[in-house]
Amino acid sequence: MSSKGQWSELINQHQSRFRFIAVDLLGYGKSPFPDEAAGPGFSLAHEVDAVMATISLQLAPDESFHLVGHSYGGATALRLARQERQRVLSLTVFEPVAFHLLEQNDEARVEIEDVVACIRDAASDQDGTRTFIDYWNRSGAFDTLPEAQQQRFTSQIAKVKLDFHALLNEPATLADMAQLQMPALVLSGAHSPLSTRRVAARLADALPNATAVQTKGGHMAPITHAASVNPLIAGFLVGEEIDATQ
Repeated sequence: MSSKGQWSELINQHQSRFRFIAVDLLGYGKSPFPDEAAGPGFSLAHEVDAVMATISLQLAPDESFHLVGHSYGGATALRLARQERQRVLSLTVFEPVAFHLLEQNDEARVEIEDVVACIRDAASDQDGTRTFIDYWNRSGAFDTLPEAQQQRFTSQIAKVKLDFHALLNEPATLADMAQLQMPALVLSGAHSPLSTRRVAARLADALPNATAVQTKGGHMAPITHAASVNPLIAGFLVGEEIDATQ
């Protein structure tokens, strides 16, 4: 339920060193809801197609780029990195919600599938949105938001349901991740839910050229603790040695 605006601080701080292409994923920010793909056929491939359509407007067909993603954007980045591996110079992900990388009986996957079921079976869209927001932040977080923000988030819950469908049905495995040879930085928050911390750990072990770092904050640390997260991302992009004991 975020947008490319979450990266504005990172962009403003480092636009003299990098050319940034920030992208709204389908159904968020200014990107349209994927009506033509809604339903059981929706997948991360639809997200990647939309991202690549935006990238193609600014880069040559064979031009390489660094790839950065957070949460659902991180899961999309993993799919994109597999499809465009010859062009991706490096991969940075903060807690990609790639739950498909977890075994069916993993307690972390069971945890997130319970959350998905609660959202699906909620008595109203607002109740489902409350479950979603509270899970990623803290219990009671949704009810502390201004009414206008509650309504905006609630209007996006239909896309969230599609996202979870795409994530849990993505066919990629840890073995597929092991084929990604580009340098990778896998970030996670110290106070994040078990589901995403477990994904980050599994992914960091699978990627052959990865550095794993745990930061302050939780799943929304790229926003709530940008002062800790952004220097790690920027440093990694210029090839600095990253201290894994943050």
